[in-house]
Amino acid sequence: MIFRRRPAAVSLALQGGGAHGAFTWGVIDALLERGVNFAAASGASAGAMNAVVLAQGWSRGGADGARAALHAFWQAIAERVPPLWHLPGDPPQLAPMGLALLAWSRWFAPSQLNPLNLNPLRDVLAAQIDFERLRSTRGMALFIAATEVARGRLRLVRRPALTIDAVLASACLPQVAHPVLIDGQPHWDGAFSANPALWPLVREVTADDLLLVTLSPLGERSPPSSAEDIAERVRDIAFTAPFLREARWLAEVHADALQRPWPRFGSDRRLARLRWHLIDADDTLAKLHSHTRLVPDWAFIQRLRDAGRERVARWFEDSGPALSARSSIDPLAVFGESASV
Repeated sequence: MIFRRRPAAVSLALQGGGAHGAFTWGVIDALLERGVNFAAASGASAGAMNAVVLAQGWSRGGADGARAALHAFWQAIAERVPPLWHLPGDPPQLAPMGLALLAWSRWFAPSQLNPLNLNPLRDVLAAQIDFERLRSTRGMALFIAATEVARGRLRLVRRPALTIDAVLASACLPQVAHPVLIDGQPHWDGAFSANPALWPLVREVTADDLLLVTLSPLGERSPPSSAEDIAERVRDIAFTAPFLREARWLAEVHADALQRPWPRFGSDRRLARLRWHLIDADDTLAKLHSHTRLVPDWAFIQRLRDAGRERVARWFEDSGPALSARSSIDPLAVFGESASV
């Protein structure tokens, strides 16, 4: 079902996940096709990439421009995969060279493994994004998360201050990439501190519809048993915990605001208007090995994009009418405490 009326603008919260971010590309593509308008996007890592490319494309050609920009970006990412990096398949797998690099990253710093600091993402972003134009033009608000290495704090970069280094910092995995300098300070992946940041979408944006696009599974998972599975689960928790903590806090203050007597003022009024929506990738990504986040194989990326588009089609059947009208999820049920102590 394609929207015949134009709904109110939506704020997007986009999680990171490497190549799995192609699922989010599919989600955004399908939303644009349905006439959904975006007031803002907050993102970390691959979510930051999708947010910036979306804003770039929209500024040049509206919805059609945004869809074309996202396609061109992900295709360019796939074209920059090093030779012999992965083995094609469904899903693809890291080749011995890729596995060896990951193993070496446990013993050698990025400055030793990559002394020239080669980063293909920099070349792709430089070719795809006009950062000067983005900074100087009006449009959807952007909140790009990076993590300060020295203090472990969130650094949130907004559209007027956006640079290529800010986006690269948001996607900087410390095991395989040099820290990225912003104002002379080293930064790592934004998912360590916000994956993505939610509060700015409420505090600084007037849109009442908040749409979360998650790549980390939200459902219950079996406890890991092997050493490899334990290490993978530890990484997942580290990247997901900041988001779950902020989402739970926001759900609680939202519930508190709804309980305040009318008329409401200030932040209570803003929070009470908030409408929550969630599009998750659990069915698509939950069973994939974490290594597939490092494999931007074009066929795999297109499958993830198509899965994102299909997920939006199902979501619109169940929840689409809620846009501009009401929340389609109970945020306390999704993000609240699982047990009382």
